[in-house]
Amino acid sequence: MRGLKADGTPIKVMAVDDSPITRKMIRKALEPEGFYFVGEAGNGRDAVEMYSKIQPDIITMDVTMPIMDGLDAAGAIKQINPAQRIIMLSAMGDDDIIKDAKSRGINHFCSKPFKAAEMVEKVLEVMGMR
Repeated sequence: MRGLKADGTPIKVMAVDDSPITRKMIRKALEPEGFYFVGEAGNGRDAVEMYSKIQPDIITMDVTMPIMDGLDAAGAIKQINPAQRIIMLSAMGDDDIIKDAKSRGINHFCSKPFKAAEMVEKVLEVMGMR
């Protein structure tokens, strides 16, 4: 089980994407490896509202969503907890988006579509387990 921390507890994951299919794909990639899903949100505002209650170890965050986009949501979460690990997901390889994300303290990115193994490796890398 690669989704376990050194103390044997599962890594807690929150998936934020306006596509239920993408959230399901993330879950299907990570759960078999022992990761534990503590929450899902379909827009950035819901993610920010849920964040303090569920305190995930890592968040996968889509960039383009309704109500509040992923960059604004990630920025708001980083204000609550500057150490929060966030992987930004985007179908676009836009340098401006990456620059904006980095200015908000987000340094990890994953392109969509992704393969299950790529998602697992990215999460482990961001968690410092690679």
